[in-house]
Amino acid sequence: MQLTLERTGDANRIRAYDIGTVTVNETVYRGVTVVTPDRIIEDWSATDVGHLGVEQMRQLIALDAEILLLGTGRRQQFPPSRLLGQAMHAGIGIEVMTTEAACRTYNVLLAEGRQVAAALFPIEE
Repeated sequence: MQLTLERTGDANRIRAYDIGTVTVNETVYRGVTVVTPDRIIEDWSATDVGHLGVEQMRQLIALDAEILLLGTGRRQQFPPSRLLGQAMHAGIGIEVMTTEAACRTYNVLLAEGRQVAAALFPIEE
């Protein structure tokens, strides 16, 4: 799906998403992608929500976002509650949703000037 253009300065903006891909700015990424306003992490070490662990959550917390969006593919899938608690204990709001919803929400929060990060697992066929 193509998303509409909004001015957010030089910040990384999600332009589109599709099965297996997400487009940030003008670049198409495959696989798990982590996006912040000033950083993109490709091929993140968690290959699916089931492989999300303490170390991956530490990496997300280190991004210093006030809100973390976890896009879990076509279906909403919750990671273990201890991982969600890890983010909340660090003072980071965490929302688990489909990847489509996470892409849209990321752009809205970015436009509001919020310090947001999105860990996006690919949308499956």
